[in-house]
Amino acid sequence: MSSSHSIKSSMAVYRTAWIVTAIFILSNAATPLYSFWQQSLGFASGVLTVIFACYIIGLLLTLTVAGQASDHYGRKALLLPCVGLAIIAAILFDQAHSIGVLMLARFLTGVSVGLVVSGGMANVVEHAQPHRKHFASLMASVAMVAGAGTGPLLAGVVAQYLPNPIHTVFRVEIAILCVALLALLNQKNQKLGGGTFKPRLPTVAKENLGIVLLGIAFFGPGITSTSFILSLGPKLIATFLDVNSPLVTGCMAFSMFLVAVGVQFAAKRYSSRTVFSLSGIGTVFSMIFVWIALEIGSAPWLIVSALLAGAGQGLGQLGALTLIADRVPAQRRAEANAVFNMGGYVPAGAIPVLTGYLIDFWGLSIGISSLALIIASLASLALMQLWRHVPKQSQTRTHGEA
Repeated sequence: MSSSHSIKSSMAVYRTAWIVTAIFILSNAATPLYSFWQQSLGFASGVLTVIFACYIIGLLLTLTVAGQASDHYGRKALLLPCVGLAIIAAILFDQAHSIGVLMLARFLTGVSVGLVVSGGMANVVEHAQPHRKHFASLMASVAMVAGAGTGPLLAGVVAQYLPNPIHTVFRVEIAILCVALLALLNQKNQKLGGGTFKPRLPTVAKENLGIVLLGIAFFGPGITSTSFILSLGPKLIATFLDVNSPLVTGCMAFSMFLVAVGVQFAAKRYSSRTVFSLSGIGTVFSMIFVWIALEIGSAPWLIVSALLAGAGQGLGQLGALTLIADRVPAQRRAEANAVFNMGGYVPAGAIPVLTGYLIDFWGLSIGISSLALIIASLASLALMQLWRHVPKQSQTRTHGEA
């Protein structure tokens, strides 16, 4: 009987993780296709990074209330509009004939991602048995990263080998989202809060604040480095290879997130201190290799940088999500996830936009070198703080139990 219950619980974890994956496939599916829109709509690097930042704006605005709404109304109540908005965004991408429509599609994608990281991640953890909470945290983190990598790979392959890639990619994504919607409809909703819902800026209890800040210190530089690869990687690849190559761009993004998944499995038995240390080191070396790639005009070195960026993000995310799952009570967990993601996505949105306009006004070398220096400095500061003093809570191990 317990074996049957364990299997049912595992299937529930996989089913809820699929919802997270489906949303994150949409989040980066546009990356290899921006060159097609740039050719047809005619916009520069600065505008491209603004389009990308519309996603971050939608995500950040959503995170201010989504965690509280999820903790009050329940996970399913939040995830139904999440999937619905993702389907609308995919339709807008499919039919985008102006920069404004692209911006709206990216904004709605950000809203959808904001809803899923607030409620979807907690939803996965809460479908696991109590003794398998670490396993569910790992599955939630892997689902997010796997989806983020699959989107650009799908788009890159389709763009390389099939006609009308934009229509094909987003119609496939609409079908994927419909499957996620069916999985969600089979889930029961459990309202966690009582009384009237009164939205406010998300907060973290004083005793848990150190955990969340520690996670942000490493996840922030990590996700900023992957955001740079997603927003400006296609331009660098085109510059280094003298040709637009959506397949190379898509495979680079996929490989980056594949590494982010792999390192989470490899590091799941290490202490959080070790996981965060590896995250910071990976991010610093990623930016060193970006600078080397720029100096010698090398696509392979840029790909190495992308892989290290994926490792930095994946490890920072794993360490933080595990600590939040361990130490934050269930009724405040989604709100803590929201604050954590807000802290990471603010630099991930602002720094690449700044870099895009630096490239437009001062050239590729100054723009990319400035970005690499900023991200490497943030990661180095986080490492110095970690090695000087680590709160007791961060010594939690990140392994899952069978």
